[in-house]
Amino acid sequence: MKHIEVVAAIIIKNGKILCTQRNFNKYDYISKKFEFPGGKVEKGESNEEAIIREIKEELSINITVNKEFLSVYHEYPDFHLTMHSFLCSAEDKTLSLNEHIDYKWLLKDELSSLDWAGADLPIVDKLISEFHE
Repeated sequence: MKHIEVVAAIIIKNGKILCTQRNFNKYDYISKKFEFPGGKVEKGESNEEAIIREIKEELSINITVNKEFLSVYHEYPDFHLTMHSFLCSAEDKTLSLNEHIDYKWLLKDELSSLDWAGADLPIVDKLISEFHE
């Protein structure tokens, strides 16, 4: 089975966390689900370089990577995924949806109200239980 390694940004601004909604996908179990934005690490790239590049491509914003948060291994029906998440900050909340269909800035206690992709759920749970800004 195919294994993918990706990075995800937990972007925090003024105590709120950026949640992005995926576009339609051929796999219904991730189609239109919410996620922490990010993507695949390219050859020769560090995880930190990849997340900065991916967020610039997907959302047209610049972020600062503050620290690694949680790595998740998740088995979807058609592929396996290792996702490395990072706590990040952004100077501005203004962004462009270049790949996603929606976004929300939510307080940590509001995160569970969204329909998250399976791989993102452990990150949501840890944010709700542990995160203090």
